[in-house]
Amino acid sequence: MDKFVVETSPNLQGSIRVSGAKNSVLIIMAASLLAEGECVIEDVPNLLDVHVMIDLLRSLGSEVHYDIEKEQLTTKVIDPTITDASYELTNRMRASIVVMGPLLARRKRANVALPGGCPIGARPIDLHLKGFRRLGVNVEIGHGYVEGRVDGDMHGNTIYLDFPSVGATENILMAATLAKGTTIIENAAQEPEITDLASFLTKMGANISGAGTSTIRIKGVEKLKGVRHQVIPDRIEAGTYMVASVITKSKIFVDNVLPTHLRPLISKLEEAGVIITPEGNGLYVDARNGYKGVDITTLPYPGFPTDMQAQFMAMLTVCEGVHRIRETIFENRFMYVNELMRMGAKINIDGSSAMVSGVNHLEGAQVKSTDLRAGAALILAGLVAKGKTEVFEIHHVDRGFVSIEKKLQSIGANIKRVQG
Repeated sequence: MDKFVVETSPNLQGSIRVSGAKNSVLIIMAASLLAEGECVIEDVPNLLDVHVMIDLLRSLGSEVHYDIEKEQLTTKVIDPTITDASYELTNRMRASIVVMGPLLARRKRANVALPGGCPIGARPIDLHLKGFRRLGVNVEIGHGYVEGRVDGDMHGNTIYLDFPSVGATENILMAATLAKGTTIIENAAQEPEITDLASFLTKMGANISGAGTSTIRIKGVEKLKGVRHQVIPDRIEAGTYMVASVITKSKIFVDNVLPTHLRPLISKLEEAGVIITPEGNGLYVDARNGYKGVDITTLPYPGFPTDMQAQFMAMLTVCEGVHRIRETIFENRFMYVNELMRMGAKINIDGSSAMVSGVNHLEGAQVKSTDLRAGAALILAGLVAKGKTEVFEIHHVDRGFVSIEKKLQSIGANIKRVQG
């Protein structure tokens, strides 16, 4: 099994380019099931999850071509009668549940195996199903599958989400595009990926307003057409490379970012004393004068992203003082802490909070990635640890980062992929 071997890497420098957003492209690919005609999606990152979604779309009757070199994906529905999404595919990726909305909207039926993915929490789909029922869908769960059926047409309704779930917002938004009448989603998720999905759907002919706010209105239309769309940059990948610059006390340029999507991260890094300077399509991140500790609490957007919590934890392990991290989104997101502690980190977990006491240095060790973002955090820790760090279970990392070792090598990091 492949592993990353990471060694101390001071004085990173140069430019590192951010790929298209994983959490945006997967949903937009699912939304292509709504189109009558060909969709062309640009800046599609070459990730394991993207290939899983390609397989899923093909199994649902789409013709898909992915030009990896051009990072361009073309998809067209050629058989709109298939409504079953198998366990073999959905178990490989939690995001697969979002095909349910498009299937119900256009094909009136969806039989989707309950999804898998990273083991960071329950992530129940009850809010998805609540929304579908409000639109007139008959929903049943049994034998590991969730089945939805529409008798006649879906009808718009007001749907209040008890929690601003990104997945539920996306799934309901897609389902509502072809429903009769107007749908209002209240307490909707506000992440940039929601706005990107709405932009894609609007190009297709959907009538959507309020995306990016807590209230989204969707007026149903008769049909949606194929379009061309460029995916937004991945803010979590960008944030990870920003933290790489900080933890190594370096200065690098992070290219292809939208600073407005990074405000929570920029704010915390500036609070830590890091100098961040926008230029062109990117940001200079300068931590050559060091940094100080900060406390963070993960929250739905525009709060601090849970997907950056582990990377900040790694950064704080070698920062003087005691710092608190509160995780309010996923109950199992501290699974990786024992791996950092194997490297000499001092961390105390109390329920949903972690107290991080900075140490003078970390020690290289054999560690395993427990989920996607945890894997990135262990790589970051390895950049400043004494000796050699071997990171195993890196298939998690490959789900969300395009050639992370090559990108880090390009700015001077001592990291390599070793095939096992």
